[in-house]
Amino acid sequence: MKQQPPLFLAVLAVGVLGVAAPALAAEKTTYPVVFAHGLGGFDDILGYDYWGDDYGVFVGDACDEFLEVSCNGDLNSKQRAFAAAVQPLQSSDVRGLDLANDVEGYLASSGSAYVNLVGHSQGGIDARKAAKVLRERKGYTVVKALVSVSSPHRGSPVAKYILDLGPGITSVLDALFRIYGDVVYGPGNDGYAAVKALIYNDADANDGKTTGAKAFNVANPINASYAAHYASLVTAQSGLSVNPALWLVRQFFFDIDGDGACADDCDNDGAAGRGDGVRNEQDDDGLVGVNSQQMGYRLRYTERFGADLVAQDSALGYVSNINAPSSLQQTSMSSVINQDHVDVIGIGPDTFSEMEFYAAIIDYIAKVD
Repeated sequence: MKQQPPLFLAVLAVGVLGVAAPALAAEKTTYPVVFAHGLGGFDDILGYDYWGDDYGVFVGDACDEFLEVSCNGDLNSKQRAFAAAVQPLQSSDVRGLDLANDVEGYLASSGSAYVNLVGHSQGGIDARKAAKVLRERKGYTVVKALVSVSSPHRGSPVAKYILDLGPGITSVLDALFRIYGDVVYGPGNDGYAAVKALIYNDADANDGKTTGAKAFNVANPINASYAAHYASLVTAQSGLSVNPALWLVRQFFFDIDGDGACADDCDNDGAAGRGDGVRNEQDDDGLVGVNSQQMGYRLRYTERFGADLVAQDSALGYVSNINAPSSLQQTSMSSVINQDHVDVIGIGPDTFSEMEFYAAIIDYIAKVD
């Protein structure tokens, strides 16, 4: 539910000793939370602040100063969080390494030996690579909880469509430019590598390099020595409810049939699974089908008066091998959040409270880290 205006919360919280945490604030995590952004992001995406609410306030910014109002009043005032920034358009092998470097720097400055990771879209995939790299560098399990939001763990048909547009890298860059703008041509970006990483199968068997989500998942698996706890949140929205920011994408690929079950990419659409034959339904979030998003536990998000809740959906079980979820896990609409791919990171005005959503995720992490 949409939160109360921050000023109202601040006035209620004022006491003799300053600003107290709201009575229903999210439980503080033992270790800091690092947010990992998705494809095309950095500190912003499409002109909007990444990890911000409708007003650009960072969802992980706790109200820890006297009468502070530009903050997340649903967090414990002692909560620590950091937004990482990696190469906007690159493969998850490159971005995951960037993320590991960012996390190492943050750990050094914060004095913490452990961290929790929350990744949106490709950021949830990058986080698995980063967790593995940090384990190899440090010699212990650095990541306590790894939570993905709307992540294409088993590929996205939009990436396949872009790859199939025409003659190689020129068409890929043009398509990405239409979506993301000038950032595509920024130094260090490789849009071609990015979309090859976001389809399920190897993009080119003859180029001497194995790419794609299937191979990445084998190399960067769910492993308790890399992260102690894995979980994911799944999003889907249909029809005219999809954020206007995705309409241009829908000019390329109008609707994803993303709730059928199959081992591997059985309909050659770029994502593992198979469509069920009904395209215009709530089985994707505009970019990713529901059969691609579950990793570890599927989490249920519930909006409640006072404080929203994130908890495990015990009916669906645990995805320990991302390349082999069960038929039920690929097709179930249980606990699917009725939001599109970018609404959950604050792009566009709506009634969804990003502040309460991420506070609920942090509260969940606090119970498992």
